[in-house]
Amino acid sequence: MLKEVRIGKIVATHGLRGEVKVLPTTDDISRFKELKSVILRKTSRGMRSENAGGGNGDQKKAKPACPAGGSLCQNSERPKPTENGRRVLNVTQIRFQNGTVLMRLEGVNSIDDARLLRNSDLLVDRADAIPLEEGEYFIGDYIGLRVVTDEGKEMGFIREVIETGANNVFLAVTEEGRELMLPNIPDCVLEARPEEGYIRVHILEGLLDL
Repeated sequence: MLKEVRIGKIVATHGLRGEVKVLPTTDDISRFKELKSVILRKTSRGMRSENAGGGNGDQKKAKPACPAGGSLCQNSERPKPTENGRRVLNVTQIRFQNGTVLMRLEGVNSIDDARLLRNSDLLVDRADAIPLEEGEYFIGDYIGLRVVTDEGKEMGFIREVIETGANNVFLAVTEEGRELMLPNIPDCVLEARPEEGYIRVHILEGLLDL
């Protein structure tokens, strides 16, 4: 299970005074209103797509198919590095524009400062993430789970979650390196247990032929 959840990604600078534009990766953009601080991590090369959970997962919720699855600051203090190289930054201003978030961060006071943050992920501790209902998980919780069939055979692991607008699709990789698309529907995903490290699936007819 994730210890940190990604809530957005810095995609551009805005203006000349250090404001950054954030693309939210959360179901509830209004959650930024109460944001006091964020963990900032520079995106690694090869990170998966914005809505696929990446290395830390997004604050987008994914409900299993089966019931069992259940104001402005001119403080010039520089951001403090964390033990693992990431930085914790205080949020000094939040406003919204056309589905994106415009954010001011403490110690980021110029466009040059802001440029250094482009393509960075914004994370929060799981305890500070939006609450989940029973049986709900964050998309990133599925990344890396073992895939076990209803016959007890291990098929591989979940590498990515693809959002289709209807049912999410789990992209699994088999032990032989083959990709397998598993639709998150009751007939296919029988049980999801991220806390135990696996999902149990039924391989639908023709699925292995795709």
